Amino acid sequence: MIKKALVHEWFETPAGSENCVRSFVNIWNNADIFGVVDFFDDARRKEYVAGKKITTTFIQNLPFSEKHFRTYLPLMPFAIEQLDLSQYDLVLSSSHAVAKGVLTRANQLHICYCHAPMRYAWDLYHQYIKESNLDRGLKGLIARYFLHRLRVWDFTTGARVDRFIANSKYTAARIKKTYLKDAAVIYPPVDTHKFSVQEQKEDFYVTASRLVPYKKVDLVVEAFAGMPDKKLVVLGDGPDMEKVKSKAAKNIEILGYRPFNEMSDLMSRAKAFVFAAEEDFGIMVLESMAAGTPVIAFNRGGATETVLDGVNGIRFNEQTSQSIQDAVKRFESISGKFIPSDLRHYSEKFSRARFESEIETFVNSQCEQFFNR
Repeated sequence: MIKKALVHEWFETPAGSENCVRSFVNIWNNADIFGVVDFFDDARRKEYVAGKKITTTFIQNLPFSEKHFRTYLPLMPFAIEQLDLSQYDLVLSSSHAVAKGVLTRANQLHICYCHAPMRYAWDLYHQYIKESNLDRGLKGLIARYFLHRLRVWDFTTGARVDRFIANSKYTAARIKKTYLKDAAVIYPPVDTHKFSVQEQKEDFYVTASRLVPYKKVDLVVEAFAGMPDKKLVVLGDGPDMEKVKSKAAKNIEILGYRPFNEMSDLMSRAKAFVFAAEEDFGIMVLESMAAGTPVIAFNRGGATETVLDGVNGIRFNEQTSQSIQDAVKRFESISGKFIPSDLRHYSEKFSRARFESEIETFVNSQCEQFFNR
């Protein structure tokens, strides 16, 4: 029997990458699990890793790590390399930062499901530096030097992966650019069955996201502030909350974080879901469609592979309030074309069952080739 290890970055607040981990555990429930840190409570551990023990690095025990483990990022490359995986035949890493950097030997197969090369070290480096006020002073110089060293390490660890899987064609292109390696594309799982379709839509738009700069929620709010006759509901919380609030007008309702049931209900009742980020995949785009709601999305990133202009949504070409406003007007001129049941049917092409079948088939084929050489 092939002995398997599953390596993930950190187990804290569940998001899209943890959703993939849940499927990996469903498929390979005999795999041992590793991570930089584990701060899941019992309920989340049961839901995402079937209650299994997670082996962590020394960062787990550093001061204040439960609340501020991300501040230990400079130590994470060293930490991930201390995980001893030498007894395993197959290593499956779920990586958007350092997980793919684990050390393996020539007789071990390492397959990486890559959610994205490190955005803050590569694509979003200059944006991150400016928005964090690290473009000047001694602190900024140290941060920029560290990120330079992190890029060097990240590039070299691409060679440690035998086979990459990307969560979109967009991410596959970034993997090729960053690590000079090809990647198979398997879209991540969408829990379409958790959403119900409402045929009669109400007179409001919705956007939902963690409120961080690259999600551009403030841009969506700014656009709707310039359209006082159109209502926008904003869901989500994060460091950009005050920035988002500062741009809001009377026609914009900012609800902050809401439980899944409330979020899915609002999504199913909305006229359209507005999505202004350049995302690697953009799972909420498909969740919206699973609720029978069309999408108005920025024409970059994973959305170009899931939003079919004029079929299940509208795409706009610039991250500007004017471009969003123009897209909303175009959407309203053809909104009758979007049939909720058709959108739901389209979203089911991205279901969890499909993901698990494709991943299992791919990994099994790679194992057969590798271990029967």
